Amino acid sequence: MKLNGQRRWAAAGVVVATAVATFGVAMSAPAGAAPGCRVDYSANGWGGGGFGASVKITNLGDAISGGWTLKFSFPGSQRVAQGWSANWTQSGKDVTATSMSWNGNLGTNASIDIGFNGSNAATGDANPSTFTLNGTTCTGQPGTTTTTTTTTTTTTTSNNPDPGTKVDNPYVGAKQYVNPDWAAKANAEPGGSRVANQPTGVWLDRIAAIAGTADSRGLAGHLDEAVRQAAGSPLVIQLVIYNLPGRDCSALASNGELKATEIDRYKTEYIDPIAAILARPAYAGLRIVTTVEIDSLPNLITNVSPRPTAVAACDTMKSNGNYVTGVGYALAKLGAVPNVYNYLDIGHHGWIGWDDNFGPTAELLFQAANASGSTKANVQGFIANTANYGALKEPYFKIEDSVNGTSVRQSKWVDWNRYVDGLSYAQAFRNRAVQAGFDANVGVLIDTSRNGWGGSARPTGPGPTTSVDAYVNGGKLDRRIHLGNWCNQAGAGLGERPKAAPEPGIDAYVWMKPPGESDGASEEIPNNEGKGFDRMCDPTYTGNVRNGNNMSGALGNAPISGKWFSAQFQELMRNAYPAL
Repeated sequence: MKLNGQRRWAAAGVVVATAVATFGVAMSAPAGAAPGCRVDYSANGWGGGGFGASVKITNLGDAISGGWTLKFSFPGSQRVAQGWSANWTQSGKDVTATSMSWNGNLGTNASIDIGFNGSNAATGDANPSTFTLNGTTCTGQPGTTTTTTTTTTTTTTSNNPDPGTKVDNPYVGAKQYVNPDWAAKANAEPGGSRVANQPTGVWLDRIAAIAGTADSRGLAGHLDEAVRQAAGSPLVIQLVIYNLPGRDCSALASNGELKATEIDRYKTEYIDPIAAILARPAYAGLRIVTTVEIDSLPNLITNVSPRPTAVAACDTMKSNGNYVTGVGYALAKLGAVPNVYNYLDIGHHGWIGWDDNFGPTAELLFQAANASGSTKANVQGFIANTANYGALKEPYFKIEDSVNGTSVRQSKWVDWNRYVDGLSYAQAFRNRAVQAGFDANVGVLIDTSRNGWGGSARPTGPGPTTSVDAYVNGGKLDRRIHLGNWCNQAGAGLGERPKAAPEPGIDAYVWMKPPGESDGASEEIPNNEGKGFDRMCDPTYTGNVRNGNNMSGALGNAPISGKWFSAQFQELMRNAYPAL
């Protein structure tokens, strides 16, 4: 994700098949219940034999209680690798899925979505053609009641004492959701099991991500799994809302699918469906944290005319108002769900820390928070350093230091910024946002997923006092070539583990960017996700005005943004601080 800044201005041969089939399944129900059910099975291949399958069971008969067992057989050599919302087992070609403790009841016309990721699929493999549920073969017809039916009422138990009342800090006293899709990738890496149990953000970066893609389950699948993980206790699930029209106007790697003028599609095809799913009663007990639209609003401060780093696309988005309109709409719709906690993106200290960026950004965010029917009450707080690499704390130099009478602010690295690390910036921005009109109890999240900067090159004390640049460069933990470098940075490490209320004004340290997911491709890779090639992801790129015309510092052989990048994940683990 592009979250960069420079000085005062810049944020600087496998066949993939998709098949959908609908089948009728007769349910064997308790005495007096009429059987009848439909199963919708869809499989999406993503190459290398991998695929994802979604299975939707709809009860067309009388209410079912006491649990269910779905069975089917693969016609080919497919294997279930990892599933959700059911207990999945496989013996030979035969697959069995049994209900969880929380989804064993199905009322008339009620549905349950389950699914799994699979392997070993071959080109041309067919979908399963026969299903049974509780031992009864498919009929596809609603049942007819023959005996008296006992109606069972299922009550959803909240994980919060009162899900309609927000807590001040949703992370305090709560578990956090571990994304099984990310955890499976981490576990598959040598040594990855050491961090695979860490909570990470779920990125909804295109419309298709709501229903689910070949790489991961959909939003409802994640929420169902979050309910299972909660097991009656408070649990935070973190979502990244990231699909504005003309998204991230100053970069290419994280451009999105919606064109600059498609604000109506953003509302009706993206935000509205997300809000409708979050509002389902089954999820009322979860604490749902949303990171709302990273990158875009800060670009309207740093990368528009007459700034030297102005980008035509950013001028367009400032002119048409769709960033402000879209963020306000998202806050209003999501904030109407009682258990949703919205956090607005505030970039990072190496982007917004300069005087002429800092205050204007707070004012712009307040404008967006009150746009499109929203109010400031829909903003729980802010998030800093999302998907970026800025050090949490710089212990060996501070902004007040001087060397031989020269202020640290005059060093090439600091470049007159007022902040040298993520924590000081986040705390100061929180205070400035309150001055802009936000409520006094707002908090800040800091993404520490990739800002550890550990390993053998980590400084252990201040730099030499021969010059201010030697002092800063010798003592700084952030080992990027330039603060404006943002893509797949070489030498980075995992940072502080997720933690609630670690510092005054900070609601939590979070891993909003899942470690191991690429920031962007190191060379042009055609794709259908709207993600372009940005030279800042090219390790041979010699830079631009946004990064002081320095090398990009990016790792090579990187896939498009959001895809798994094994080499980076391994480096992040090697350089983790605190060490693994």
